[in-house]
Amino acid sequence: MTSTRSLESMKEELLALLLQEEDDAPPPESIALADRRGLLSLSYSQQRVWFIDRFTGGGAAYNIPRAFEVQGRLDRAALERTLNEIVRRHEVLRTIFDMADGAPVQVIAPELRLAMPVTDISGLPPDERQARAKWLAQEEAQAPFDLQTGPLLRARLIVLGEDAYVFLLTFHHIVFDAWSMGVLVGEVAALYSAFVEGTVPLLPELALQYADFAHWQRQRLAGEVLQQQLDYWKTQLQGAPALLSLPTDRPRPAVQTHEGGMVPVVIPAHVAKGLHRISQQAQATLFMALAAAFNVLLSRYAGQDDICIGTPIANRQRAELEPLVGFFANTLALRTRVDAAQCFDELLAQVKAATLGAYTHQDLPFEQVVEHLAPERNTSHSPLVQVMFVLQNAPMGKLELPGLALRPMDIEHNVSPLDLTLTLVEAEDGLRGHVEYNTDLFDRATAERMAAHFGRLLAALVANPRAPLRELDMLAGGERQQLLVEWNSTAHAHAHEHAQTLHGLFEQQALHCPETEAVKFAGQSLTYRELNARANRLAHYLRGQGVGADSLVGVCVERSVEMVVGLLGILKAGGAY
Repeated sequence: MTSTRSLESMKEELLALLLQEEDDAPPPESIALADRRGLLSLSYSQQRVWFIDRFTGGGAAYNIPRAFEVQGRLDRAALERTLNEIVRRHEVLRTIFDMADGAPVQVIAPELRLAMPVTDISGLPPDERQARAKWLAQEEAQAPFDLQTGPLLRARLIVLGEDAYVFLLTFHHIVFDAWSMGVLVGEVAALYSAFVEGTVPLLPELALQYADFAHWQRQRLAGEVLQQQLDYWKTQLQGAPALLSLPTDRPRPAVQTHEGGMVPVVIPAHVAKGLHRISQQAQATLFMALAAAFNVLLSRYAGQDDICIGTPIANRQRAELEPLVGFFANTLALRTRVDAAQCFDELLAQVKAATLGAYTHQDLPFEQVVEHLAPERNTSHSPLVQVMFVLQNAPMGKLELPGLALRPMDIEHNVSPLDLTLTLVEAEDGLRGHVEYNTDLFDRATAERMAAHFGRLLAALVANPRAPLRELDMLAGGERQQLLVEWNSTAHAHAHEHAQTLHGLFEQQALHCPETEAVKFAGQSLTYRELNARANRLAHYLRGQGVGADSLVGVCVERSVEMVVGLLGILKAGGAY
């Protein structure tokens, strides 16, 4: 789900761009071990996810599923032993979340034995096994966790045939993040190899655990450190729009949902190389260039020039946190003002400054930023940020196990914690990734069109980086023909010239089938004749109140039969609603 930008990548950016001199900085204060005899608080990131889980009643929105196709002679006992050794090493994987004194607390089990169920589908016809395995993987990815009872990770092995398997791992985000996957891959490789070969694993014991980080984080973010971070974010985000008003295919639900879908994004190599060249000329990074272009796309779609997007960051600035599994990732809010008259270089300079400033003030958890800025809360959308951009480069070693060939398998997760998330990763043939979208808001075709527009926008700015932003084209030839020609063609005759208004067409239908049901809601219904009569009565009343051509009439009513009567009545009176 959430991805993270690597610590080393951020350090290189900061050093290369001369943001600050780290050589003169005093050595960081060490992280002290938390007293396990007392109550163990959650980290700020954990607390947000815990609250959302309680508020929504659970679900799979914060599941992190991974699947691997495995070929070769698998030692199941060694694999299960490997997983349990990792659980022993990392307290956070033995942690559940309970309440004490009215607040959530971490409860760490002294030991936990993780089972690895095996599902054998080798008896199915060969052409059915892969489809069945994908269905089982999706089912596993969608199964919710109980934060209060745990465990908050699952492992499952699917047997496809002799020496052919699918290995499934699922974590809850409250104990895991993208960086953790790199840690996990390294430990699985080291432990499984040792157990298969009968040798002693060489992994050193961990000096810290996640609970120590959570305790340190809460102790550290106080006083002058807290105030400095707060001052920056208040200045940066004060007055930011509460909602990025993207045009949706359906009305936004009153309570935010996390139903999601995913469409692929492919950026060809020549465009990726061009973006690298533009970035280098501006002493910026590929991430900054892509984020700037994404802001242009969002600005056009939303019709807004003030854009606020989120991006996840590893939040492991200290070396002693790098070998830990856990939810460290933080979200940075990047605010950009898009001026269509500017060229891309000017926008990129703005995004570069905002990104570097955010990196410098990344210690303050996003949850604290929201709490202190106190934006107006709305259950229909996330505060401050509803769209995320991710350039995935968290360190990920290659999972190589003796006698086995492993390949990642894609899983349809079907969740989207935000309205939209664009995720990209560099590949040999350019940039690849996906747009994750909320299916209660957007159709798949809309997400596909947005992905295509983004690709064409990138190609346009690479071809002409000095052009004003408004001149960068993102439409396909067919879309341009439709927009400029077909939708503006008024020369052809219509079959019902006398009824080219919505209410005129409705009146024709009322004459044609007056007793047919026209509208139905919550057990109440009206025929076309009844609806037309009620709308006429309202129209006469509105005309008596002065409503006519160029009049705007506000409508404030819940979805109902009366709402339809109101809309038709306003149109019949000659106004607009």
